[in-house]
Amino acid sequence: MPFDPLPPVASWRHLGARAGFEVAFFAAERGGCRVEGTTTATEDGESWIVDYMIHLDESWRTRSARITGRSGGATLVRVIDTDGEGHWQVDGVAAPELDGCLDLDLEASAMTNTFPVHRLQLPTGQAVQAPAAYVRAVGLAVDRLDQSYSRLANGHYDYAAPRFDFTCRLTYDRHGLILGYPGIATRVQ
Repeated sequence: MPFDPLPPVASWRHLGARAGFEVAFFAAERGGCRVEGTTTATEDGESWIVDYMIHLDESWRTRSARITGRSGGATLVRVIDTDGEGHWQVDGVAAPELDGCLDLDLEASAMTNTFPVHRLQLPTGQAVQAPAAYVRAVGLAVDRLDQSYSRLANGHYDYAAPRFDFTCRLTYDRHGLILGYPGIATRVQ
């Protein structure tokens, strides 16, 4: 299922697990796409802000990211690079625990669930495992998140992240951007 080109900007309101807002800007660049955004929230009594710049190749595989997080009076920066074939470096150090991951998933962001849906182009009824390099909102720790997507009809996907004992039905628009992420966020623009 091909998606329409991304709009220049999109935004989401965090709902349920946290209160906050996310805005992302999309720009085509040679060999792929650049996504720049900011997401802020208060969750479990802790407030945070995460700024990100993510570069994707033409196949929607993550190639690099610079993530800045602020919480608890500290500012941290994480630089992530990958060869697009599932080998990662975090702050210049090889991260073999992420081997096989093709996507970056930010805990702070509903938008990053756009990447695997575009990359996979699943036909209706197909399910696939899509492990991701997962970056925490507070502290910017990076580890592996095993997850799966199953495409249903009309822009709906069943999503599962067993580590968190979490399943839900995600709703996407014609651009392949999240409209509804139950308990996490809803699209505003």
